[in-house]
Amino acid sequence: MKLHSLLIGALVVCLVSVNFALAEKPQATQSLSVNKCRDFSITGKGSDSEWNKANWNMLTKLDPEGEEYPSKFKIMYSFKGVYLLFEGKDNKITTKFDKDFDNLFEADVFEVFFHPDPNVPLYLEYEINQLNKELVLIIPNLNGKIYGWIPWHYDNERRVIKKTNIEGGIMEAGSAIRSWSAELFFPFELFNPLANVPPVSGTIWNANFYRLDYDSGKMVKWAWAPINQSFHEFKKFQPIKFE
Repeated sequence: MKLHSLLIGALVVCLVSVNFALAEKPQATQSLSVNKCRDFSITGKGSDSEWNKANWNMLTKLDPEGEEYPSKFKIMYSFKGVYLLFEGKDNKITTKFDKDFDNLFEADVFEVFFHPDPNVPLYLEYEINQLNKELVLIIPNLNGKIYGWIPWHYDNERRVIKKTNIEGGIMEAGSAIRSWSAELFFPFELFNPLANVPPVSGTIWNANFYRLDYDSGKMVKWAWAPINQSFHEFKKFQPIKFE
């Protein structure tokens, strides 16, 4: 009887341990598929037929202020780099920044954060506004301490190809519009010397996709993967898988 009780006790402990381990195991996150494409010329409108290979992914509005402004993106990749297309409804071009590498985040922008090697707290941040101006940064995020570094020799094969398109208005600060889009190509050369680049079929990066709008007079945020406060919450980035 005593041996029987000991065996039952051991079994209970084993089951409890297994259940605890299962409860503690993080939920698997489904990755966003990044389909392969041929290289093509961008127009800002996403008009090339290659974009039919990619699905739209919605951004979620995070703040109560401002208009709802449906916002979305598509993503693909080729042997040379990553293609990204943003699109969003809008009523006004709310930005004063007409130079590259200005503080674009203080006005209307689309943003993407690419984290090729999630084991290293180093990622690429990219912003573009309606006036086709950009901000490109490599971000070291060390225990929450962040600062951006502009890429060196940012030209030729290391430069992002970018074009924006305005619907219902003109590309001018303060102009009334209906919507805007940004079409981008990120050459893999730009990511050097980050690890896990270039990706091959099956490679997984982490990433997040964002929008900021200031039409209401306040900063209003959208995101693909949920965040609390900052776009730099890189541990909340979600996986994207290169097919």
